[in-house]
Amino acid sequence: MTRYHYYKPMLALTANDAFTEESWIFEIKWDGFRALAYLEEQFSLRSRNGKELKQNFPELQQIVGLGKNIVVDGEIVIMQEGIPDFQALLKRRQAVYMSEIKRQSQRTPAMYIVFDILEKDSKSIVDVPLIERKAILKDSLREGANVLLCEYIEGKGEAYFKLVLEKGLEGVVAKKKDSCYEEGLRTGSWLKIKKLKTCDCVILGYTQGTNVRSETFGALLLGLYGENQTPIYVGKVGTGFTKQMLRALSERFEKLVTDQEFFKLESGGSVTWLLPKLVCEVAYQVVTKDGRLRMAKFKRLRDDKNPEQCTLDQLTQVQPKTKTSIEKTKNSRVFDGVADENLAEYVSKRNFYATPEPAGGVERKEPLIFVVQEHQSRRLHWDFRLEKDGVLKSWAVPKGVPEEPKVRHLAVETEDHPYEYAIFEGAIPKGQYGAGTVKIWDKGHYTLKVWEQDKIEVILNGSRLRGNYVLVRLKKSEDPKNWLLLKGKKN
Repeated sequence: MTRYHYYKPMLALTANDAFTEESWIFEIKWDGFRALAYLEEQFSLRSRNGKELKQNFPELQQIVGLGKNIVVDGEIVIMQEGIPDFQALLKRRQAVYMSEIKRQSQRTPAMYIVFDILEKDSKSIVDVPLIERKAILKDSLREGANVLLCEYIEGKGEAYFKLVLEKGLEGVVAKKKDSCYEEGLRTGSWLKIKKLKTCDCVILGYTQGTNVRSETFGALLLGLYGENQTPIYVGKVGTGFTKQMLRALSERFEKLVTDQEFFKLESGGSVTWLLPKLVCEVAYQVVTKDGRLRMAKFKRLRDDKNPEQCTLDQLTQVQPKTKTSIEKTKNSRVFDGVADENLAEYVSKRNFYATPEPAGGVERKEPLIFVVQEHQSRRLHWDFRLEKDGVLKSWAVPKGVPEEPKVRHLAVETEDHPYEYAIFEGAIPKGQYGAGTVKIWDKGHYTLKVWEQDKIEVILNGSRLRGNYVLVRLKKSEDPKNWLLLKGKKN
């Protein structure tokens, strides 16, 4: 029997916060490949962009014996220690030869977690309310060694979201009980709720890398498609890459270089443009008023998704109008301001609903400032920070800043901090990054003499520290973040 219609998966909008509402159900958001399974005379397992997957996951064909004449929707995952391992799944998807596919299916078997049913006995049931479809699914499909039915919770979304995060999972999907299955649409009847918001973007180019990235790239230029399939610039992402991913991406970029310029960038710099063939998932804090992803962080490549599917409607964020959500909106800390990709690593390490640390957005003032903060965390150390380009370049100094010439102390470069961190004092709560007490040891202004790749020389004018200070990168160290901090000779 030839199938006349292949379904398009229903999509979810992004919600700001978890909520509690009896008219909704809540499921785990699985980090895997979305797939529709057609349990008919000719079994088919299709990705969200219509590609056949059954040859890559032969162990999932056991589903044929668990149900008959149905079409179901679910997620393919590989579990490692109770948590989905997307990289292992990606490796499975890239295998070509049957011998390798068979080996991998035995070594890292996939699971198919089914959460919806679209058709039964050749009759579409997409217009049946979700809660009824759930009952039909339970009666129509048995579980197996590699096939599971997705459990759900009714109403108690906030408690469930908290539990899911404690288990190391990425979030939940909220669904209206009475919602129909709306093919290929993102209507708001389904909402994805994560600790950080994410977006699938097209990679349209990259900036030139410097220092340790001189042989790869600096940041990726991201785009989303608007009306008439016109790519719209939504920002850069320069953090979240492993060394392996930097090399792998650079190799793939070589075949995609183009002379076509997709949009004009406000800032200068060398840009290499790429054909819109690759999709990546990016985490971000908020969308700025000018449509940029604030504090973007690279998560993964999405080879399972077509570039044309990366549309602007992903950035539409909704919040159900419940008493709980209205109250949470009143109490939420909202961080606006100019996006600064230098702070992406800083933001990614912190939960600003829990820590009193500043999130960024305050504009710098003249003259240049410095601060030294005593940080009593797991180990006592001092944080030495110099303001540059609106952020605080930072180093952790285990033995403190030298106050006498010829004394040299190790200084380990850390992530950039926001400008207003220079006045921060307080207790970072237990369980948060850098937990412990922070207090200002010295602060003041400085005059810049030299700021090079491997050497920084300044004149400090503080309450305790005055005169020349020099930072020199340890070139023989295996870690490029290791520097020496010393007090220089008098002028």
